[in-house]
Amino acid sequence: MKEFIETIVQHLVDQPDLVRLTEVQGAKTTVYELRVGPGDLGKVIGKKGQTAKSIRTLIAAISAKKGKRAVLEILE
Repeated sequence: MKEFIETIVQHLVDQPDLVRLTEVQGAKTTVYELRVGPGDLGKVIGKKGQTAKSIRTLIAAISAKKGKRAVLEILE
């Protein structure tokens, strides 16, 4: 899942080398902390938050099939 998220985000931003994704595993929940370079936060969030919402929806659907919950936190 981590590689999937990184690949999507790296194709959205201008500085793909600055994309950092940290995965924190819990018993029932996995938290992904996404950090992007300066100026790229708007590209990941998108207009009216639609891009971030779409990414979060994909993550939730994939993790639900695995019987877990996943949360994506987007940080600058």
